[in-house]
Formats: sequence, structure tokens, C-alpha cells
Amino acid sequence: MKKIISIITLSTLLFVSCGEDKKEISNNEPAVPVKLSGDMVGENSAYVTASGKIESENSANLSTRMMGYVTKVNVKVGQNVTAGQLLVSINNTDLQAKKAQVDASITQATAGFNNAKKDYDRFVNLFAQQSASQKELDDMTARYEMAKAGLEAAKQMRNEVMAQFSYSNITAPFSGTVTNTFIKEGDMANPGMPLVSIEGVSKMQVTAMVSESAISNVTNGMPVKINVKSINKEVTGKVSEVSLSAKNTGGQYLVKITLDKIEKGILSGMFVNVQFPVEKKATATNAKSDVVVIPVSALVKQGQLTGIYTVGNGNVAILRWLRIGKSFGDQVEVLSGLSADEQYIVSADGKLYNGAKISVQ
Repeated sequence: MKKIISIITLSTLLFVSCGEDKKEISNNEPAVPVKLSGDMVGENSAYVTASGKIESENSANLSTRMMGYVTKVNVKVGQNVTAGQLLVSINNTDLQAKKAQVDASITQATAGFNNAKKDYDRFVNLFAQQSASQKELDDMTARYEMAKAGLEAAKQMRNEVMAQFSYSNITAPFSGTVTNTFIKEGDMANPGMPLVSIEGVSKMQVTAMVSESAISNVTNGMPVKINVKSINKEVTGKVSEVSLSAKNTGGQYLVKITLDKIEKGILSGMFVNVQFPVEKKATATNAKSDVVVIPVSALVKQGQLTGIYTVGNGNVAILRWLRIGKSFGDQVEVLSGLSADEQYIVSADGKLYNGAKISVQ
């Protein structure tokens, strides 16, 4: 009897299991709308491309040469300022006292100089009338020159104190926007410590890193196309500077590009792709090897594994594991697992999994 019950139980479990498998296979879930990558821009492109970043041509981290408590911060992050506008005030009580001492020294030196000058002029006349000796005139001349030098030294000390006052009142060196404030009221300002950072907004530039195989073809004044991926805009610019040394840039050469026009939405710090109109020459090296660059947002991470969804037969999503290399802003290099001519899923309007049905938008 126990054997019969066991056989019935086992048969029931097998039936339920087969029913579940059949349900998974016959799953009629709607297709997930997805967007695929277009033509990939890498070393296989007909033009030289490079990753870069937008920054302001004028930027500065303002600091002071004196130590003192910050009495007031007159600006906020994001505020527009004009050249010469007061940004930060630092307590200058000690400078006020020093200035009073210097002013007193100038008054004293002025009185001594005026007295010495009168005596000198009198002895010059007496010597001309042969009523004073040469020795008396020489002594009076030396006294006069010493009084004159003392007055000049006092005046220069005053110039030094007045110059230090400029470090207690930090002003904007040019018109722009405050991008950061590093202190608040009551903090102690130290010499060389950044207080406020400011960037000009009138002119923008792109700094890009170009490989050694292409830098010889990049010249000043060359027109380029710049793709700002974060806002999906393409702008134009011209090469303004080309570095001829890669000593401190990891084997790549720094190129600066001035934007022809500042489009709305373009901000300092955005990552871009720069396309130089230099046709690549096929070589034995790059004919066999293509560098593939994909956006980081398209990657799928599971533990220590990194993959990407590609399109399989029958419009299904196929998860493929990759080996990635260097990062370039919001993009990453693919070392293996994806070829340059393959398309991949950039974004999906639903949850993707291996084998999910998709519909290309």
C-alpha cells in the first residue's frame, strides 16, 4: 500500500513540474520596447575621435596671502558676479593698526625731512657767501639725504600695508559665475587656501586627449564637431592649442578646442566626444584590431561580472558578458565580448532578462 501511495505522489509531482515548464515556455509576455546603438564611434571610424570635457576658458580658485577670520561671504554658488565685485571679507584689524603706525611714521619722517631741507638750503646759501665751511655743508647734505630716504621708506611701508588690504577683501578678477565656496563666516582663512572658485561664462572650451598615432594630423584652427551626449547636442569648434608633449598626460596629447557658439544647456564639466576631420590610414595594426567604446549606462552588472544585452534571432535579448578596459567619462572601452559592427541595447522601457522578447523602437 505504501508503494502505491509513493508512486501516486511521484506522478503528481512530475505532472505539476511539467505543467510549470510548459507555462514558462508558452509565456506570452508583451515585447519590451528597446533602443539600439547606432554606428559606433571608435578607432574603426573614418575620422579620428577623442573623449574630452567642457570647461571655461577663464577659471580661478581665489585665495589670500594673509591669515584671519572670515567676516563675510558675499556670494553664493551659482551667483553671477562682475569684475571687481567683493566676494569675501577677512578680518583686518591688525592691518588697520599697522596702517596707523605707518601713517604716524610718515608724519614723523615728513617733519624731519622738511627740517633737514630748510637747514640744507640755508647752508647752501651760507657756503655760497663763504660763511660756511665745506665740512659743514657736507654734514648738512648727508643729514638731508638721510631724512629724504627715511621719508621714502615710510611711504613704501604704507604701500606694502595697502597692498595687504587687497588680500583681506577678495574681489572677482573677471566676470563669471561662482562655482564653489570653500569657507563660511567665522572660518579661519590661511595663506594659499582656496576660498572661492569662479568661472567665466562668456567663452567655453573643450580639453581632449588625442593618441600619438593621430596627433601629428591635428593642427591649430582645424574645425571639429563636438557631440555633447548628456544633452544630445552637436556643436562645432576650432582647435586653439595643441600640446607637443605627452610627458605628464599618460602618453596622450592635450588638445584645446574653442566652441564657436555656446548652446543653451551646455555647462562646464560635461563630457563630450570630439570628431577631428582627419581620415585614418589603415595599418597592419588597426586593420585587425578595433577599439569599441560603449556608454556606461548600457552595462549590466551582476556581482563582479559586467555584460550587455545584444539582439538575438527572433528579436530576443541576449545577455553577453564583456571584459572592459579604460573609462572615458561616461563611456568605457570594451576589450572583448563585443565587436565593432554589432549593435547592442542602449535603453529599454521595461525589465530585460536573458531571452526576453523585444521590439526595436
